[in-house]
Amino acid sequence: MKLKARIKDESFQFHSIKEVFAKANSPKSGDQLAGIAARSAVERVAARAVLSELPLAAIRENPVIPYEEDELTRLVEDSLDVRAYQAIKNLSVGQFREWLLSTKTSGEMIRSVAPGITPEMAAAVCKLMSNMDLMLAGKKCSVVVRANSTLGLPGRMSSRLQSNHPTDNVQGILWSAREGLSYGCGDAVIGINPATDSPESTAEILKALSDLTTRNAIPTQNCVLSHVTVQMEALEKIGCPMDLMFQSLSGSEKGNRAFGISVALMDEACAMMQSLGSTRGPNRMYFETGQGSALSSEAHHGADQLVLEARCYGFARRYHPFLVNTVVGFIGPEYLENGPQITRAGLEDHFMGKLLGIPMGCDACFTYHADMGQDELENLMALLAGAECSYLMSLPVGDDIMLNYQSTSYHDIPSLRVLLDKRPTPEFEAWLADRGIMENGIPGPAFGRTENIR
Repeated sequence: MKLKARIKDESFQFHSIKEVFAKANSPKSGDQLAGIAARSAVERVAARAVLSELPLAAIRENPVIPYEEDELTRLVEDSLDVRAYQAIKNLSVGQFREWLLSTKTSGEMIRSVAPGITPEMAAAVCKLMSNMDLMLAGKKCSVVVRANSTLGLPGRMSSRLQSNHPTDNVQGILWSAREGLSYGCGDAVIGINPATDSPESTAEILKALSDLTTRNAIPTQNCVLSHVTVQMEALEKIGCPMDLMFQSLSGSEKGNRAFGISVALMDEACAMMQSLGSTRGPNRMYFETGQGSALSSEAHHGADQLVLEARCYGFARRYHPFLVNTVVGFIGPEYLENGPQITRAGLEDHFMGKLLGIPMGCDACFTYHADMGQDELENLMALLAGAECSYLMSLPVGDDIMLNYQSTSYHDIPSLRVLLDKRPTPEFEAWLADRGIMENGIPGPAFGRTENIR
């Protein structure tokens, strides 16, 4: 296999497809920290030239972590749809990019081959795309799912209402949730990051949120983002309404061990939700990811953070989730240093997840020690909404007082909907109209008022 290229008067030789992947990646501080990034822009171009000519079959045959060493590699390989794979295996990565972007290639055509795409294939073609390419292709790859409401329909943009409280004060959580609902937020999920990771606290918050949504007939989902084992105990031993079960994922078996999970444990959790969960629809799981998580636990196996992020989505699709989102700037500037890197990663993750057939949202965010500002954050949320990202976060004034980072606000979601002519989920839009909060996509007389939300 040819893994060398000549650019101008300089020759480049790469020793493996994994090295080509790393050197072809857009600049990321995490890859530089790992010592695997391209040493120059010219070397990056050379790696992309090599990558563009590799057949997808070669990508499948050379996963970044060997089959014998990693259960996620085995999961992807053993569950790959052979018929779908046969339709694309002879394409080069460059030809695959052209096919995805062609005006003759429909979303239905992409969905038909998605079960035959490995995460490494998705990462490979992603590396050859510009930001606008990622938006165009991501918009084509619609993924529609259902829990208590329907997510991912064309022309819709939803939000997670994140009314966290630094001491898990239930009344504080509920007051903030009411405020977010009054701005039309929360149709994807009302999801709380708990300060106390215990079954009792998880159950208490879930019961309070269920009372809120039941009393007001709100067509959405509730979730408390404690560790999956904590949620399982709250569901099975304490007993509580649970619409979605949550867990953070990594792109390697070793990374998932650092999270305290495995394929077997997630299989058990998914089966428990099928039997005990309170969701009406078939999609009951919620996952979060983020570039750099494997490197932070020394579980990256010398692979770049983009391809490891894609492997998270290969893991997630086993469970047919309702929600998946990349918390794109949360891990810190050690992995994504500034606004351009965070923006690029958000568009990459959204595209790769939807290409692999899972619903994708994004926490467009940054930590306070990253080199990013409010204007850049607003640019990213507009780009994601234009690419038909399924949902974004919504927080009080965009400032999470419990997790200490900057994200999208309750006010941003209706602003984006008006700007880009987006609507909430159909069920939630009907509820908003009934309450006078929104009418025909425009804020109504009860917009921003909580009196009618008990």
